Amino acid sequence: MSVFAVLDPAVRLAHDLVSALAQVVPTAAAIVLFTVLVRLALHPLARAAARGEKSRTRLAPQVAELNRRFKGEPEKQREALAELYRREKASPFAGCLPMLVQIPFFSVMYRLFTTPNDLLGHTAFGVPLGLHASAAHGAAQWLVFGALYAALAAVGLANFRRARRAIAAAPAPAPGATPQPGAALMPYLSFGTVLFAALVPLAAGLYLVTTTAWSAAERAWLHRDATAPAAALAAAA
Repeated sequence: MSVFAVLDPAVRLAHDLVSALAQVVPTAAAIVLFTVLVRLALHPLARAAARGEKSRTRLAPQVAELNRRFKGEPEKQREALAELYRREKASPFAGCLPMLVQIPFFSVMYRLFTTPNDLLGHTAFGVPLGLHASAAHGAAQWLVFGALYAALAAVGLANFRRARRAIAAAPAPAPGATPQPGAALMPYLSFGTVLFAALVPLAAGLYLVTTTAWSAAERAWLHRDATAPAAALAAAA
């Protein structure tokens, strides 16, 4: 029995909702529309997570200074940081809970679009939604998968450039500071979705391109007034 089986009731509900949408629009469009509706419902959680990230970014210089001042004195360091967060009415974990709450929703959608069901028997541009790229044949099918991967790569490139800008804007680390392991490689993880999409059916690929595009646009909107939030966090770590 799969550990994801506990999600089956929610998966069946999601299946029924997508099926209902598929009565009005093509199934591929129903998958995209359903994904957008779910992300729209989760937007308040994304806003809460963004507020938490901005709070940590705002306090990052002070956190870095306290870490420097009380280096080698962990007890005083913890007390000073606790006082800082108490004074600023913030939390070092602000924004983490909203992100964690979203995980079950994404797990349900992933299971729906990767577990055999009648939805995957429908087609998108003549390609079965349950088909994997490894089983594709003919120019038409490869064209559909190629367009999907190109869209994911475009979103990955946008995320890659944003991450590189954040790293470039980061202040030079303080003398003696421990560098972030693998920090230079982090932007390249933006392209990981393309590789992952090659392992899942077309339906899951449609979900991935929709949700990653939403995430990129949502983050750009929520952080439109921030200056390199990731860079400040990295400097404070």
